[in-house]
Amino acid sequence: MHTNISSIQALVLSCFEGHDPKRTKVISESLHFPSVLYVTERWVNNNHAELVLVESDDGVTIDLQRMLDAIDERTLLVSISHALFKSAFLQDIHAITEKAHRVGAAIVVDAYQSVGIVPVDVGALDVDFLTGGVLKWLCGGPGGAFLYAHPERTKHLVPNFTGWMAHPRPFRFEISSMEYHADARKFLNGTPAIPALYAAAEGPRIIQEIGVDHIRTKSVRQTSLLIQLAQQHGFTVRTPLDSAQRGGTVTVDVPHGYAVTQALIAQNILVDFREGAGIRIAPHFYNTDEEVERVVAAIREILETKSYTKYISSASVVT
Repeated sequence: MHTNISSIQALVLSCFEGHDPKRTKVISESLHFPSVLYVTERWVNNNHAELVLVESDDGVTIDLQRMLDAIDERTLLVSISHALFKSAFLQDIHAITEKAHRVGAAIVVDAYQSVGIVPVDVGALDVDFLTGGVLKWLCGGPGGAFLYAHPERTKHLVPNFTGWMAHPRPFRFEISSMEYHADARKFLNGTPAIPALYAAAEGPRIIQEIGVDHIRTKSVRQTSLLIQLAQQHGFTVRTPLDSAQRGGTVTVDVPHGYAVTQALIAQNILVDFREGAGIRIAPHFYNTDEEVERVVAAIREILETKSYTKYISSASVVT
């Protein structure tokens, strides 16, 4: 467990300092979460490497063949999202991982937007690293991010971004040299945020009790209903229409989207807004079909009555 994905990304990248000079490419996508790209960009600039971003043609999807073609024998690490944060497009992690390993590259997958709403099997995917967090679909609050490290594929890696919790005898306070745990605990660093760990525990227990397969079935049905209703009202949907390529979020693009989002929140309809994409609507296992219908009706009413106008000049750190 860690506090956020940015720290985990820095930790994973630190394992590759002093990399093979023939492997200089870190592959990612242009629609990855910006914080991860900020960390990665600084790392490649300081470690004689290059960041290659696979572009999107439509701002919603990433072409699989274009991603596979970008991964070659010069690739050191592939760092990608499972579900894109703006559009919920699901990438084919199995195919991308297979290509990365075929050319000798490692892969780290950011599953923050998918774990808890889409079944994720790290064993079947065979990824080197997978990261995520409990803030979204796992209902656990901020400060609870997690790292999975493949026990065989990562056993030779040593993180330079480290701390006393990665030491097998942390409470001996040995200062002569750093020694690492033999297992995944070597990817710990400093003192964890203990209250966040307690807050992170209950949501995943509930998700596990319900079962992600059951949650996924309901999610596909409700996101399909959302898309159908949005299209009936003429709203632009910036999420894949194919449920097999869609995570748990439907992004609806309407005029004055940020102000409409604030008007929805004022009605206790909890959504958020992403610049360049639209209003993200994310029904979970506890939402009813009536609530799904209500949010689309509310958007229509807000636009028709122009009640969003009071929020046009407002600005908030949290959207």
